[in-house]
Amino acid sequence: MEAFGFLFSAFGLLFSVMVMLVVGTILYRIVSGVSEWADNNNQPILSVPARVATKRHSTSVHHHHSDTHISDSASTTYYVTFELESGERREFRVRDKEFGMLADDDTGTLEYQGTRYLGFNRTL
Repeated sequence: MEAFGFLFSAFGLLFSVMVMLVVGTILYRIVSGVSEWADNNNQPILSVPARVATKRHSTSVHHHHSDTHISDSASTTYYVTFELESGERREFRVRDKEFGMLADDDTGTLEYQGTRYLGFNRTL
């Protein structure tokens, strides 16, 4: 019976470590998100001439299982990299509609605050 006691204590330890890792990861993401939000709020809003250097997207597929149904869903995140006059490149997450309206080599005025994308006004 002592062998089973060891297994249960090892399982309990492993379970506790896994719970602490999950909770720690969630807390880290919350704290870093709030920190980035606060840091962005302390930055000035900048409007600078820029060019759309490149666009990309990332798609994640999520599998959902229940006793009677299996389904998949997907979510897509859109990013645009802008090149400033100085040659510096900055990548921002943008909404799907904005992503579709921008094309590589579009020029205009980029507005941003820290890491927060505010908009891009294209020049014609």
